[in-house]
Amino acid sequence: MADQEEEDLRMALRMSMQHSPPEPKRSKPRDAPAGTQAGSPQESPESKSRRLQRELMAAAAEKRMLASRTTTASAGSASGSASKVVNKAEELGAEGLGSGKELSKEEAQQLFSMVFGSEVSKDILAQWTNQGIRFSPDPDTSMGLVQHEGGPCGVLAAIQAFVLKYILFFSDELGKVAPGIAQNLGSRRLSNSPCFASNNFASLTEDEKARALVRSMGEILFLCGDNKRIVVATLSVISHNVEGYEDSLKEEVMAKALEGLSIESASDLQKILRVDTYTLQASAFQRLEEMIPVFRSRMGAMLFLISALLSRGLDSVQADRDDPSLPLVTAPFGHASQEIVNLLLCGQAVPNVFDGRMDLGGGMFLKGISRNVEVGFLTLLESLNFCKVGQYLKCPKWPIWVVGSESHYTVLFALDTTVQDENELEERESQIRKAFDAQDQSGGGGFISVEGFHQVLRETNVKLPPEKVDHLCNTGFIVWSEFWQVIMDLDKNLGGLKDSSGLMGKKVFDLYHFNGIAKSDLNGSQITSGGETPVQRPRLTKLRVSVPPRWTPEEFMADVAVSSASGGNGSSGKDTEVAKPEPSQHAPLVDCIRTRWPRAVCNWMGDPPSIV
Repeated sequence: MADQEEEDLRMALRMSMQHSPPEPKRSKPRDAPAGTQAGSPQESPESKSRRLQRELMAAAAEKRMLASRTTTASAGSASGSASKVVNKAEELGAEGLGSGKELSKEEAQQLFSMVFGSEVSKDILAQWTNQGIRFSPDPDTSMGLVQHEGGPCGVLAAIQAFVLKYILFFSDELGKVAPGIAQNLGSRRLSNSPCFASNNFASLTEDEKARALVRSMGEILFLCGDNKRIVVATLSVISHNVEGYEDSLKEEVMAKALEGLSIESASDLQKILRVDTYTLQASAFQRLEEMIPVFRSRMGAMLFLISALLSRGLDSVQADRDDPSLPLVTAPFGHASQEIVNLLLCGQAVPNVFDGRMDLGGGMFLKGISRNVEVGFLTLLESLNFCKVGQYLKCPKWPIWVVGSESHYTVLFALDTTVQDENELEERESQIRKAFDAQDQSGGGGFISVEGFHQVLRETNVKLPPEKVDHLCNTGFIVWSEFWQVIMDLDKNLGGLKDSSGLMGKKVFDLYHFNGIAKSDLNGSQITSGGETPVQRPRLTKLRVSVPPRWTPEEFMADVAVSSASGGNGSSGKDTEVAKPEPSQHAPLVDCIRTRWPRAVCNWMGDPPSIV
């Protein structure tokens, strides 16, 4: 009997969560006037009855299921926990139903002023209310989000970085995750386990991209909500039943619902904004999945930013900042501030990119990044000595970075997690130097005894020929500089650093740069539509990066061809000629890359990568 009752409850819950299809009399939904909510006078009695029935059934079913499970698990304390279960069920019963809470006038005013300030131009508002979160239709950049308006690039680039994390390093899970099931937010895989992703972006399915987007948005919002809750913002003019339409009609329905809609003041925001709070991952991710058509609409980028700010909490956002009086969207061009980017990358709206906080004395300090991050950040401003990016952002868990310039945000990424590993020979040098210093009894003089020297050889597994050992020991002590020179000339298989490939420890790898702004291709790669206007499209550029060990002289950079790299472009097995090395290429992106990999040399095919 109990089993039958629980099965009935499960059936009721499933039925209650199903969305009613559009009424058969309509070919498309009637326009809902601004400010109309579920349960308003404009709602038909039949729709209201169905909605109330669904809500009651969901709340009752989930409440009784939770109570039943709790009683089974702890029969001895059922009476003591019953009230807690009922309260929790009441709290969770509304999750996933999109009740749509309205902000108070004070909350709307605080939100609008925080984002746009008191004197925002119509152009900036238009930029932020005309940018959806949409994937590129171009097969080569199908993993990328397209930007058509200036301004929201900081929001799009941060989401893009997390989308790449799932597409590149969790692709095996994107095809099998069932909607509404709690996500692990990409926390299971460890960065010290090498991962090698595919760059076959054209093979991505729409479902895989949608799941990557949902996971990314969910992870960011839970990060903002301190992993306790998320707030999802939507608009009152958007029918909750949009999910009942075929995919081919959803965009038409959304566009119709948003016709004539504008946000020019806090009052406008208060009238049309609706928010829902979720504490369960299952409910939150189901809601985000339902909201995909909304986020793809022209209001998508702004709604996601508002969701992130509300997930963090408006007071907490202001407390994160050094100067809360400034708007988060900067004048005069409406760009996303560093605070917005940091909020989406690390969950806190701090304004600086260094690690920790900087004490200015007198109780004054500047706030930076306080935790490890999943995806990182690099900026051209560091190469210009305007700031210093800390290790948290420079060395994220995954090899993906938002790249900032003076006016735009793009994304840099690698398919191979080992690009962040220390150079093999540099790591070997560090190991030998540490063993040498441990035997140095000279107070930092840089020499050790013969006995200590033999201990170093044993600990580091360095196999020096007897004549080399005798030569180093003939004075009764061993100097680091002489020992280091011997190590440099000793082959790797004997524990030294001599590289038979001739690369001398040069690290060579590929990076990819994605610029989501839809621009015309340059030079000879222009593609015209109808023989007139060049096609506007995002750009993906592959860069070959060569990084020498820190001790290598500068002239070495021009001595070895990048094309002689270890298997980089599919060597045929024959010795690669290095007589005429590829010339290094330069673009502002290279300066950003060198803040992460000093003295890196970059090469690419075609037009230079653009970070503006």
